[in-house]
Amino acid sequence: MIRLLAILALLSLATIGLAWVWDQPGDITIVFRAQRYEFAPIVALCGLIAVIAALLFVAWLLRLVFGAPARIARARRAAQKEKSLNALSKGMIAAGAGDLRAAQRASAIADKGLGDTPLALLLRAQTAQLAGDRETTRKTFEKLAEHPDARPLGLRGLHVEARRTGDTEAARLYAEEAHKIAPAAWAGAALLEHHSAGGDWPNALASVEANAAQRLIDRPTADRQRAVLKTAIALDMGDAHQGEALKLAREAADLAPDLTPAAALAGRLMARGGDLRRASKLLEAAWKACPHPDIARVYIDLRPGDSAADRLARAKTLARLVQDDPESDLCVAGAAIDAREFDMARQSIAPLIDATAISRPTRRVCLTMADIEEAEHGQTGLAREWLARAARAPRDKAWVADGVISDTWGPVSPVTGKLDAFRWTIPAEKLAAMAPWSPPSPEDFIETPMIEASPVEAPVSPPPAPADDAATKLAEIRAAARAAPRAANDPAPIAPDDPGPKPRDAA
Repeated sequence: MIRLLAILALLSLATIGLAWVWDQPGDITIVFRAQRYEFAPIVALCGLIAVIAALLFVAWLLRLVFGAPARIARARRAAQKEKSLNALSKGMIAAGAGDLRAAQRASAIADKGLGDTPLALLLRAQTAQLAGDRETTRKTFEKLAEHPDARPLGLRGLHVEARRTGDTEAARLYAEEAHKIAPAAWAGAALLEHHSAGGDWPNALASVEANAAQRLIDRPTADRQRAVLKTAIALDMGDAHQGEALKLAREAADLAPDLTPAAALAGRLMARGGDLRRASKLLEAAWKACPHPDIARVYIDLRPGDSAADRLARAKTLARLVQDDPESDLCVAGAAIDAREFDMARQSIAPLIDATAISRPTRRVCLTMADIEEAEHGQTGLAREWLARAARAPRDKAWVADGVISDTWGPVSPVTGKLDAFRWTIPAEKLAAMAPWSPPSPEDFIETPMIEASPVEAPVSPPPAPADDAATKLAEIRAAARAAPRAANDPAPIAPDDPGPKPRDAA
């Protein structure tokens, strides 16, 4: 609206100006070569306007003629650039899809039209990676790192290539340089992983604090990483600095209540210091968050001078806190065996060996039943039967990280060096071939000499093995049953028709 009013105002002014010139009296005289030319003012004005228009037209025509080559060159460059940009887009898609040939063709076109621009270099590097040309990839990322705007991208590419070749020191340097230019999540994670893999817990903790301050990680992740690293530092201190280790362990337990190693260490150190009440509360809270045998062990043995009955009472306290959990049943059963309350031990572990259960009794359940039988009745066939079942029973929960099974927790994975990789879970198993199964007899565990039978006489029964030989064999079976395999994919025999052993009175 304002523009329309301005145009109307200009037209009005032009009209008024022309009317004023039209009304002016007199003539305009021009003398050229003794010739006298007289014009009215309005005619002279129109002639002047025509001359100016003609001059402008001639100038435009000359510029059009002489500027044609430059315009043609610009048009060709624009067309080439458009073609290169289209090739760049198609090349990125082809590289992402794994189409090497299409990516190489597009990269060649992009290089021709765009040269060493950052996007063309990125496509060239991705194409070289896809082709497995490490040398070209490294050189291309080095060129990218020379561009001020693309330097972080080039450093990240160099970092990835250094890790692929196993040059961890170069990878760390690239990550540090990128982190100095502009804090990035990948650089912060790389520095944290480098310090963690090398066991440099203080520097790893400093990296977590820096990442949290720059908001590269969220608060729950930062708290979890702080807890893991503080637990690792406290475990390394050992008994030499119990006060500082206790402080770190308590901080870790507060940051991550479900971190079992932190709670177990804090409870054990507080108990050594005589603070039994606070240790009990901390362990009970950790047990509610994640029932774990380490928590149960520390809680039951909180007072070294307690009797077996007192330890059993403490085990029952844990069982009341978390009911219907296998760890609670196993905890009470183990304490009941020490207190020689065998009926209570059987009653506690009975739900875990119920024949109607979906899964068979696990290794720890079978070993606990073997302990009950041996403690109450000695080295009998039923105890050996439970030990034999333990050797082929399903696995219990264990600390697992990247396919590695460990009896103890670690702050980093032993394979990748990743922080907080261990999880308390049931290891994966390969299913073995289904085969008929029957409970072993006591004679299967006693080595007896073979007596050749006479063709006409009845077979002679083998004499029983001496007691000391049977005890030795029983100890070997127990050791083999308790030894857990270390490979996550190690198959374990599965008995699909395993009903569980009969009660002793029925046997």
